[in-house]
Amino acid sequence: MALEWVVLGYATGAEAIMVLLLTMPGLGPLRKGLVHVIHSLLKPFFSVVPFSVFLFMDIYYKYENYRQLCESPDSSCTPTEQLHQQKSFMKSQRNVLLIISALVFYWLLYSVTHMIVTVEQLNARIEKLKNKD
Repeated sequence: MALEWVVLGYATGAEAIMVLLLTMPGLGPLRKGLVHVIHSLLKPFFSVVPFSVFLFMDIYYKYENYRQLCESPDSSCTPTEQLHQQKSFMKSQRNVLLIISALVFYWLLYSVTHMIVTVEQLNARIEKLKNKD
């Protein structure tokens, strides 16, 4: 199960770096190639969305089915079991933050790339109209 979180962490890190590179000022000559590469990577990176939903549903299922083990009044949980459950709950919260950040970074990457492509198309139209006159 840890491999899934590592993959999601690396994907989120890659998305964050790409958003940072797209929004960084001063990359004029590199921006066109960078936008082309990132635009072509958006479809493969879309797999982060269903993967994140799957992992979120896994966390929700575990939370709903296992949280009642030590919370019921007639349970006889040892302090070790309670500590294990608390650690598991903290890991789940951390993983939910990772899922949310992966989805937010994908949305930012898509939005910024789409905006830059639209601006480039509009600039090309303006140049075409200037040359026509």
